[in-house]
Amino acid sequence: MTTTTKLQPRALVRASGGPRYAVALAVDALGTGLLRPFLLLYGLTVLRLSTPATGIAMTVGVVVGLVCMPAVGRWLDRGARSTVVAASMLVRVLGVVLLLATPAGHVWLFATAALFLGIGNQAWPAAHAALVATVAHGRERDAALAGGRALRNAGLGVGGLLAMACLAGGTAALQALAAVTGLAYLTAAALAWSVHLHAHPAADLAKDRADGPAPRMRALLAANVVYVFCLNVPEIALPLVLVTQLHASSVWSAAIFVANTVLVVTLQVPVTVLMSRFPRRSVLALAGVVLAASYLGFLAATSLGHGWGAPAVATVSVVCTTGEIIYAGSSTALVTALAPAHVLGRALARFQLSTGFGLAVSPAVITALAPHGAAALWGSLAATTLLAASAVATEKDQGKRLSGCVRRAPAGL
Repeated sequence: MTTTTKLQPRALVRASGGPRYAVALAVDALGTGLLRPFLLLYGLTVLRLSTPATGIAMTVGVVVGLVCMPAVGRWLDRGARSTVVAASMLVRVLGVVLLLATPAGHVWLFATAALFLGIGNQAWPAAHAALVATVAHGRERDAALAGGRALRNAGLGVGGLLAMACLAGGTAALQALAAVTGLAYLTAAALAWSVHLHAHPAADLAKDRADGPAPRMRALLAANVVYVFCLNVPEIALPLVLVTQLHASSVWSAAIFVANTVLVVTLQVPVTVLMSRFPRRSVLALAGVVLAASYLGFLAATSLGHGWGAPAVATVSVVCTTGEIIYAGSSTALVTALAPAHVLGRALARFQLSTGFGLAVSPAVITALAPHGAAALWGSLAATTLLAASAVATEKDQGKRLSGCVRRAPAGL
């Protein structure tokens, strides 16, 4: 058994990159929360694009943004840390500038802006995880990664609420939101760059050659594509089921989304710390079991029909969010623990590719399965998630690595 990490806020901030970096994360998340939920509305109302053109442009931006990940991984493995984080924020500033400069009706400029926003959004998670892995080690690193996620979700939630309050202003308000987002990204980039954190790849390479080869993580990466569907359940699957199948008020969807955000913000760090007494791989497999159980719970809840169905779905969503919290607290931590330091960037880039791919295809999969009934949707998700959990649990680790720190934490991953 590993020793459970103690929850000490000051130590957590230091392990997460320091106070300035924490402020950078908060400002960046606030800016993302201002714009991300309303990028579609910007294309429709400000630029007067058609709904299919706007949706396709946004999807292409997200998918093509994944192409940058191998280059990001190599950059990280050359030792860059805070510079890559700052670059992921600066490229989004360019996306916002293009967005503001796009004349009405110009879909290609809007697609280019969405591409730059997509590149920044895809590059940031790997860069952030690499930075935290350089500052903190062992279970302290897990808690720091969880703290970053909680802080980011809080910023996204506040940004989304502020943006909703500004929507009454029409197109002018949307343009103002975009401008404020650009300023937020610029400020966050400056703060992140000021941390001046750099790794030492030559020393890492010498150490890692003695510790063994880099793991392939094939089962983990494949399973992650399935696991990540849970992130789109509150935003896509549940609103779709509640409105089209249960004919419930949209208030239920909003309440579930808010509850999900609050639970992640308040419980991400405590749950991750609680789970630190168990091997990371076992915790990640448990997350799959919890998620699969919640999907079966949604199947049972929808069978109740109009009336009791919506409250039952809302109740089960708490279980789903718990699974999401366990998954988020163990998945990236497991990758950083498995990967040798000199290839950490490439390992995190591969993991982000699997995450981005899962996030890109999950809306299409969910909307394709939903018309065939609750059993098709929730049964398929439960079965594939259980299969993914089994793959995670049975995959063998090469060398039982802990980022070159096996001696400090011999209890496994």
